[in-house]
Amino acid sequence: MAWTWRFETADGSETSPSVQPEEFTTQGDAESWIGEYWKELLEGGTEKVKLSDDNGTELYAMSLREALDA
Repeated sequence: MAWTWRFETADGSETSPSVQPEEFTTQGDAESWIGEYWKELLEGGTEKVKLSDDNGTELYAMSLREALDA
């Protein structure tokens, strides 16, 4: 199974990430990657991310801005 992130601006429009993701074969790998690069993504204009599996099922979404404010 493959896991992918969708990168969005504050208004929900899709955007290109400032850090290109690798291919993730596990959900844990995808989550570890976002944990490592979320600040750089936020600085590059990504405000929100959504994680989906290879069936297109969205597992969850989160705000990178809220992570910064926490």
